[in-house]
Amino acid sequence: MSEKDLPVPFAAPDIGDAEIDAVVEAMRSGWLTTGPRAAAFETEFAEFLGGDLHAVALNSATAGLHLALEALGIGPGDEVIVPTWTFTATAEVVRYLGADPVIVDVDDDLLIDLEATEAAITPRTRAVMPVHLAGMPVERGALAALAERHGLAVVEDAAHSFPARSSGTMVGAGASEAVVFSFYATKTMTTGEGGMVVTADPELARRIRTMRLHGISRDVFDRYSTPGAGWAYDVVAPGYKYNLTDPAAAMGRVQLRRAGAMRDARASIAARYDEAFADLPVDLPPHAHRPDDVHAWHLYVLRLRPEAPIDRDTFITRLGEVGIGASVHFIPLHRHPYWAQTYGLSDADYPTAERHFPTVVSLPLSSGLSQAQVDKVVATVRTLLGGR
Repeated sequence: MSEKDLPVPFAAPDIGDAEIDAVVEAMRSGWLTTGPRAAAFETEFAEFLGGDLHAVALNSATAGLHLALEALGIGPGDEVIVPTWTFTATAEVVRYLGADPVIVDVDDDLLIDLEATEAAITPRTRAVMPVHLAGMPVERGALAALAERHGLAVVEDAAHSFPARSSGTMVGAGASEAVVFSFYATKTMTTGEGGMVVTADPELARRIRTMRLHGISRDVFDRYSTPGAGWAYDVVAPGYKYNLTDPAAAMGRVQLRRAGAMRDARASIAARYDEAFADLPVDLPPHAHRPDDVHAWHLYVLRLRPEAPIDRDTFITRLGEVGIGASVHFIPLHRHPYWAQTYGLSDADYPTAERHFPTVVSLPLSSGLSQAQVDKVVATVRTLLGGR
C-alpha cells in the first residue's frame, strides 16, 4: 500500500500479543468478573504512582468521578466547579448526585482558569474538578493552595494524564482528595473500557469500593476467596454496578508495564509534529510549563491561526478525504443545549474558550502509529496549510 492510500486512524489502541495472551489467560482461569487480576492491577497501579496510595479499579473514569464525589458527601444544594473545556462526563456526574456544576472559563492553555474558579466560589461550593487536558498537567500547587484557602475538596479529572507529572509529582499522588484516570480504548493506556480512582484517604477508598458494587460491605473478591461464609454480606447503601472485570484488568496490567515506553513514543511523535509545523500558520500545543513537569501527550491539539488558508472544519474534512482521522477536543460545555439552558450560560461568559474553539483540531497521536503514518500526517498538514 502506498503512503497515499495508508489510513491513519485518529487514536488506534496500542495492543500486542502480550495483552491478548493476558486476556486469554484470564478467561481460561474462570475469573470473568472482578477477581485476583483486578486486585493486582490496583496494587501495581498505586505502586507505579508512588506514595501511600489506594487505587480502586472501575469500569470507567465517569464512574470514578461519580464515586469520588459521592464519597465526599456531595449532594443536593452543593456546587462543584468544573471547566467548560471538557467532556460532558466531568459535569454530568455532579448532576447524578443532585448537585450543580458551576462551569468556568479556561486559560489560554485550555486548562481551568484559577482566577475564574476563585471568583465562582460561593457558600455552596464544596469541590473543584480540574481537567488535565490532552495530558498537560494543571498547576496542582496553585490549585491546592486555592482549595485550602476556601476549604474545598479537589477531584482531578486525569482521564488524559497517565503518566504525567506536575512539579515533579506524579499526577495521582499529592494533596487532592481523589484523582481519576481513564482506560478507555483511545487513552494513553487501555483496558477497553475502564478507569481507576486513586486517593491517599483510606476511608474515601473504602466508601468507593463499597459503592462500586451495589453498596455491599464485602468486596466481591474477598467474598469468593476467603474460606468460610462467602455468601454473607451486608448492603450498607444503595450502590452501583461499576466494577472492573478480570480480563480487562489483565490487559491493564500489561499496558501498565508498557506505560513509560508508550508515553515516550507519543512524545516523540509530538516533537516531530512540533518541528514539522513550526513554520505553518498554527499555534502548537502548549508543553508543560515547569522543568519538572511531564506531559502525557494523550492528544496533540493544533490551533489554526486566522491567516491559515482554510478553516478548522474544512481542514478536518480534507484530512478525512485522504484517510487521516482528526477530531475536536472539546465542544465546550456552555455550547451544549442541556448545560446552556439548564444554567443560563452564554457564549459571552466564556471569552477564552470562545476565542479558541473555532481553531482547535486534534491530530492522530498514538504509540502504535508507524513512521509512514506519521509521515503522511506531516506531509498532508503541510500541503493543506501552505507549507513549503
